[in-house]
Amino acid sequence: MEVVLGKTAGFCYGVKNAVEGAKKELENAKEKVYCLGEIVHNKQVVDELKKNGMVFIENIEDAKGKTIIRAHGVKKEVYDVAKKNNIELKDYTCPNVLKIHEIAEEYANDGYYIFLCGSKVHPENIGTISFCGENVSVIETEDDIDDAIEELKKSGIEKLLLILQTTFSVEKFRKIEKILKVKLPSNINFKIKNTICRATELRQKETNDISKDVDYMIIIGGKNSSNTRKLFEIGKQNCKNCICIETAKELPIEEIKKYEKVGVMAGASTPKELIEDVLNKLK
Repeated sequence: MEVVLGKTAGFCYGVKNAVEGAKKELENAKEKVYCLGEIVHNKQVVDELKKNGMVFIENIEDAKGKTIIRAHGVKKEVYDVAKKNNIELKDYTCPNVLKIHEIAEEYANDGYYIFLCGSKVHPENIGTISFCGENVSVIETEDDIDDAIEELKKSGIEKLLLILQTTFSVEKFRKIEKILKVKLPSNINFKIKNTICRATELRQKETNDISKDVDYMIIIGGKNSSNTRKLFEIGKQNCKNCICIETAKELPIEEIKKYEKVGVMAGASTPKELIEDVLNKLK
């Protein structure tokens, strides 16, 4: 059996920085270290940090000491609450997410209405929305476009900015962009900032290429990971024998034995140890 591993599989820079930073904070800690939300969307990474003493909380008000801001970022008001409560923050927000926050705030202050492409419930977007001001609509699928345009019209604003979740599907973005250019009123000054992370684009492209060339495709990553789900969607489009797993224990070895060429890709929140476990089991 030939196994093809994606070169871009595993931790991206933002995730690696957040996870390594969290581990370092724990090593040097004399008191409890808190993390606001899951540091990254990977159960195995979170469980390991819990085992080493990290306390995960959902509300900054529950922090009793040094608190880590995860890779996905947080709402703007979290910084204010932490300052008021004298909570020391260690900000490990991905630099690409911070850049989106800056863009959103800058354009909102300049009177723009903002369309944000991405999941309505994803932590990254919940944070980003707080930097967009009052005039923002989230577009998760093509079905949301008409409602978003209607809200734009109601606002009376004639300047529009489109930004995207860092892990948004490049293919979906292109479709939404095309529809908006057709449907938007002619008086709208429309600007686009493609804020999809470069690492995300490369990983999606490589998954697309590999899945077209194999008999069986394996995507490794957290079940709650947005970027992993998108890789699975891409893999499934090109290879009918495509599965998404969190660990090597989930591999259906007897099924895989039937195939000659197997592709392996992993999400941005998947540690290399989990990837190596899968490769070893395949071998």
